[in-house]
Amino acid sequence: MRFFLRFCACVAVVLAVAGAFAWKSRVAKAQQATLPYRDAKLPVEQRIADLLSRMTLEEKVAQLQGAWENKQFFSDPNMLFVDDQGNFLPDHAATLLKSGIGEISRPSEHRDPRAMVEFTNAIQKWVKENTRLGIPVLFHDECLHGHVAPKGTSYPQAIALASTWDPDLLHEIFTATAAEARARGIQQCLAPVLDLDRDPRWGRTEETYGEDPYLVSRLGVAAITGYQGTGPGLDKAHVMATAKHFAVHGQPESGTNVGPALYSERVIREYWLKPFEAAVKEARVATVMPSYNEIDGIPNHSNKHLMIDVLRGEWGFTGLITSDYFGPQELRTVHHIVANQEDAARIAFESGVDVELPFNQTYGTLVEQVKAGKISEASIDVSVTRMLRAKFMAGMFEDPYSNADYAEKITNSPEHQALALKAAHESIILLKNENNLLPLAKGKYKRIAVIGPNAAEPHLGGYSNQPGRGVSFLQAIKTKVGTSAEVLYSLGCKITESDPDWDADKVVLGDPVLNAKRIDEAAKVAAKADIVLLALGGNEQTSREAWAVNHPGDRTSLDLYGNQDDLVKAILATGKPTVVFLQHGSPNTINYIAEHVPAILDGWYLGQEGGAAIADVIFGDYNPGAKLPVTIPRSVGQLPVYYYQKPSGKREYIDSSTLPLFPFGFGLSYATFKYANVHPTPDSIGPQGRTTVSADVTNTGSVRGDEIVQLYIRDEISSVTRPVKELRGFRRVSLNPGETKTVEFTLGPDELSFLNRDMHRVVEPGTFTVMVGGNSVDVTTAKLEVVAK
Repeated sequence: MRFFLRFCACVAVVLAVAGAFAWKSRVAKAQQATLPYRDAKLPVEQRIADLLSRMTLEEKVAQLQGAWENKQFFSDPNMLFVDDQGNFLPDHAATLLKSGIGEISRPSEHRDPRAMVEFTNAIQKWVKENTRLGIPVLFHDECLHGHVAPKGTSYPQAIALASTWDPDLLHEIFTATAAEARARGIQQCLAPVLDLDRDPRWGRTEETYGEDPYLVSRLGVAAITGYQGTGPGLDKAHVMATAKHFAVHGQPESGTNVGPALYSERVIREYWLKPFEAAVKEARVATVMPSYNEIDGIPNHSNKHLMIDVLRGEWGFTGLITSDYFGPQELRTVHHIVANQEDAARIAFESGVDVELPFNQTYGTLVEQVKAGKISEASIDVSVTRMLRAKFMAGMFEDPYSNADYAEKITNSPEHQALALKAAHESIILLKNENNLLPLAKGKYKRIAVIGPNAAEPHLGGYSNQPGRGVSFLQAIKTKVGTSAEVLYSLGCKITESDPDWDADKVVLGDPVLNAKRIDEAAKVAAKADIVLLALGGNEQTSREAWAVNHPGDRTSLDLYGNQDDLVKAILATGKPTVVFLQHGSPNTINYIAEHVPAILDGWYLGQEGGAAIADVIFGDYNPGAKLPVTIPRSVGQLPVYYYQKPSGKREYIDSSTLPLFPFGFGLSYATFKYANVHPTPDSIGPQGRTTVSADVTNTGSVRGDEIVQLYIRDEISSVTRPVKELRGFRRVSLNPGETKTVEFTLGPDELSFLNRDMHRVVEPGTFTVMVGGNSVDVTTAKLEVVAK
């Protein structure tokens, strides 16, 4: 009996303690709710100041760190706050998130819309109710060409979207992408990529908007305003965009990812920085991510001049600078400019990196470094203020939660599927159409052979997930012709013997012996057909981000891998009419195909609706109008081959032409177009003046078509050498047969200026040649005089 009474007394004490703790917790939360930083009616800066004043040093530093619940990086399960199935573990969070956290990385991994919302909501609720100050978590994800999440809408790859030359379309796409991501609990998208692709050997070519700084700038601004909306805050349908990779990342030494960028400050400012400057000054981008490479011996995650002097000082950027994944750590492991984690954290932080992603490797040392006097707490406060401002401006203190029903409804909705089809249509480039082989008349060909390594499976490119829909080129052709024709199929060859898995480390290129047998089989199939459609190019392993030494993605050759030229020769030997459709992440040197195949289409990677889109183009239900956002070389020996070369560049080779295989801005249509009456009005202006360049464009064909009208300039005499031509305007217009439209562009100081010998931006008096046309080569010219006034 005495034992029972003692037991009851102990239980009573425990319950009393627990009740007291719960009561204190409720009181604390009630008090928290009345604090100024919780008052949505107060100005944001006042709320930030109040919250910052209440934070401990540990809580502040926690806001400058990320967390990535990816078990491949953690051998100890106690270092994760999710279990093996990805479920949230509050008891682990009590240790790992006790001071809060700034960001959580990639919550979409292995989670459909409902599961993702349940996961992000659970964390937001726990943090709000179980941390001292209840500061919400910022979740980020990849959104390069759609939200990279299970069932998310997959639009054409970035390089394909660039081929549309359609800023309004990109704005619409990334407005839709933001809506999907935000509905699933995301507040920050790690996109767009504003790198210039000036070396197609680089595996990340597919992620870019091409080689030209003006084109990249216009498309980048459109994408950012799509992600973020009109601002200044974020509503529940928008996210913070991240301009990356800052900077000079797209022409690495030797063409290999993260290689040094060996360029002068003049070249960097005139070309590489232009898209980022536009992102900051025009689009008001919320976050910027530095790149992995070095400039002049200074790795960019430690480049104070780039991040503090230029980005913040000159351009006035006030947002967050978040590291690229493992960027601070790589100052030690890749660049070898520091010996330990503490030094890596200090130099990255002092150089301008506010937040370490994807998880804490070095920034955890900042607490002790402040206590040791190596870093001031005031500098920590500056970065924490930026993080808190981002969270306040996103409305997260008022409502950090998402609705699972709405997430399921909007993710890959019928409206977004229609938008993905529209984008795929606009991305397809017609490179050649000898004797108007295309479009194919339905019913004309009774046996159609679809052959090639890219025929039977959809290809989405890098930074993609599983959208849950989409058909292959082969299936799309079968659907399009129905019972009007028999569709034959043969593999033809393999580009890689390994599966085209972007994530897999090992790449095994096609086996020549096996491919020879496959080619023989394909030739037999082609011989039975009336016409052959060849699906060629690359795959997700032959051009991709080389994120580690054991994960290659760059290349020494731009030729087609997997004996694809041999396949083309065997098919052409049958005498059958042949169409080539290219899918790839970077340009290929298709010299034999360009010379011998009568019709060539290039789609890069067209997204989830790409199969339907290319079938529409082949059979004339859509007229292609896209243009190349890069120059296509004849060989790697021509590199660099970007079109805006200096006057002294590109003297003739002894064994080849200096001319590209296809020029920048090139693309055909089933219609034809004529340019006339190109002239500036006025044709003489002062250095600060403006002129309007107009041109009449007429559809001289028999079908409606889109033409992308392009404006280039050349400064004929300048104190510093200038390119032979530079893009300064473009517009995509639709014209009916016989219709003429007058297209106008404005030229002023922004378009005509350059950095003089003293590195001052000026417009020098003199003659400018103005060029308007459908690509960078076939242009009509006029003269503009700039006179000193």
